[in-house]
Amino acid sequence: MPESPSITSSEIGVLWMTYQQKTLLLRTLEYFIEHADDEEAKQILVSLYEDTRPYVLKIEDIFKTEGAAVPFGFTEEDVNKGAPKLFENGFDILFIRLMNEIGMGMQALNITMVYRQDIVVMFRELTSMTQKYFDKCTQYLLDKGLLTRAPYCAMPKKVEFVQETNYLSGFNPFKEKRPLTTVEVAHLYHTVEANNVGMQMIIGFAQCANLKDVKQYFHEGQGISKDIIKTVSEVLLDNDIHVPATPGGNVTNSTAAPFSDKLMLYSVSLFCSFAIGGSSVGTAFSLRNDLVGKMTKIMQDIFAYAHKGAKLMINNGYMEEPPQTKKKENKH
Repeated sequence: MPESPSITSSEIGVLWMTYQQKTLLLRTLEYFIEHADDEEAKQILVSLYEDTRPYVLKIEDIFKTEGAAVPFGFTEEDVNKGAPKLFENGFDILFIRLMNEIGMGMQALNITMVYRQDIVVMFRELTSMTQKYFDKCTQYLLDKGLLTRAPYCAMPKKVEFVQETNYLSGFNPFKEKRPLTTVEVAHLYHTVEANNVGMQMIIGFAQCANLKDVKQYFHEGQGISKDIIKTVSEVLLDNDIHVPATPGGNVTNSTAAPFSDKLMLYSVSLFCSFAIGGSSVGTAFSLRNDLVGKMTKIMQDIFAYAHKGAKLMINNGYMEEPPQTKKKENKH
């Protein structure tokens, strides 16, 4: 019996996806490290780079050992470290924090789809590492005043049970809507928080993209992010809940692209996938039907935008194809 069983199709798939995400992370870190003015932020970025790179090499080794083609991912050609600073201080950690949040979600799912012990251990280590840096980024941003905590509320003094089905209502304009639950606030607040960072990112990308159709695509995404922030913020404000704001990390006047159009499009695609997943979870735990309607509309808009981005990547030859299973032979 072999010491290590052959790699399965699902293991190839999740390793391939992880390679794409981690090579993208390395390229963005290289640029942010080059332009980091804050020493504490730079230490976080450098440490994350040094801890991430061995896992990229480990995935390459697994593919080579199994006789599989190593994914292309993102290379030094996708980053221009010499480009002027595109974002003000603070955005680097805001961006990396969100990338780690996406990584935590992906790795939690990936570990349920792998079976070989060395790959299970690798994803377990990656999860622990990603959580560590998410915490580091969060604490840094809180200390610098670049991240606002979710709102506080009065502590519940007793357990209550829902008595009437109108607890679920929200569309009827003649009936008063019940207050938001803390669960609903958590998901709504997070939606605005993530879109604040995503909008800053896409404004910067629109400013420096090389291709006209890519630039236009980013401008469209900026409008979608604004609409999402406006829609969700109105719900929070209607319940006298403050809206999260990002007081730092604004876009500079630079129009020189620090990243390739390919990398920027993939970053937006990754954020869209994360947003769809987050919105679906938020919808599942919202019990007021007007909220479900709003979140469903948001998911539809993001999905349509992501689909348009996928077409753009294909048309420009940017989309690397995941490994496929064997095609069926045509017997006719």
